Amino acid sequence: MKIICIGRNYVEHIKELNSAMPTAPVFFLKPDTALLTRNRPFYYPGFTSEIHHEVELVLKISKLGKSIGRDFAHAYYDEIGLGLDFTARDLQDDAKKKGLPWALSKGFDNAAPVSRFVPKSRFPDLRNISFHLDLNGKTVQKGNSSLMLYPFDEIIAYISQFMTLRTGDLIFTGTPAGVGPIKPGDLLEAYLEGEPALKCRIK
Repeated sequence: MKIICIGRNYVEHIKELNSAMPTAPVFFLKPDTALLTRNRPFYYPGFTSEIHHEVELVLKISKLGKSIGRDFAHAYYDEIGLGLDFTARDLQDDAKKKGLPWALSKGFDNAAPVSRFVPKSRFPDLRNISFHLDLNGKTVQKGNSSLMLYPFDEIIAYISQFMTLRTGDLIFTGTPAGVGPIKPGDLLEAYLEGEPALKCRIK
């Protein structure tokens, strides 16, 4: 099982980080040890002082696929959930300045809390799925799949050109604007179509 994350998929988030607009989907990997499930707490590690929250729609791959055509990509996932792409921003910024890979800033243990998954058939329009994240009761991020530069099927088709997708793989589809720091004592609550989906206490 692998965790594949799409970067720079929402224009306003690209702007807030002063990043360049992509000409194709940008993706990176998190190891399976980054996965955090069942609303378990996240323990703030000692190697960073600036972890940011990034809420995202997550697809669960339902069957093996390689070089999948965009017209067929919809058949390779059947469940959708929410996830948090925790990012050690200080480590990421330092690596970027040095021109080095920044896997450490994304792939540390428990850096990918994930909600329960629900059948995609529950959503009348996959191009219009709303979600948001509350930090200590205040909404800090709002997103909708209609705002993605690269929609679900295009993401799957693109990734599968380079690596085989396997049953159970997770694809984080990008975060909207509003990312920001977390600290011990914080409570993150993510909502999918207005319904509670994911809760994560920071300790």
